[in-house]
Amino acid sequence: AGWYLARQLQDFKLGIRGGNEKDPYGKQMVAFAAMLADDTAIKNVVAYINSLPDAHPQGTVSGNPSKGRERYETCAYCHGSGGQGVWSTNAPRLSHMSDWYMKRQLQNFQQGVRGSHPQDFSGAQMAAMARTLADDQAINDVLKHIDSL
Repeated sequence: AGWYLARQLQDFKLGIRGGNEKDPYGKQMVAFAAMLADDTAIKNVVAYINSLPDAHPQGTVSGNPSKGRERYETCAYCHGSGGQGVWSTNAPRLSHMSDWYMKRQLQNFQQGVRGSHPQDFSGAQMAAMARTLADDQAINDVLKHIDSL
């Protein structure tokens, strides 16, 4: 959703996201976001991204979607039962997202690479939630369920 993309680009510009030395991809985004001069530039990037086809990406993780469905019940409170994302809870869409990317982000939240900046309130909440997933298998199970949404 555009609101989430705009917020993330702002967070990269402000150093709220992408400042951790263990986040090389975040550092790349900081450099990209720094080139966006103002809110209009951010809106233009978001509009372009929203114009791209919304294809369902090929799954790359192996997991048990039934176990993942049980674990996803907690996620659904913020992200929606269909993984559609919910503006009022600051939770982005999960359906039609690449599982490899979501896995890396969940691991980043678990390890404090994301969500540890003092001004990243929703990131801190997500970091706490990510730590409820005990291991990579639990992450894979949730992602396999999300892939089925």
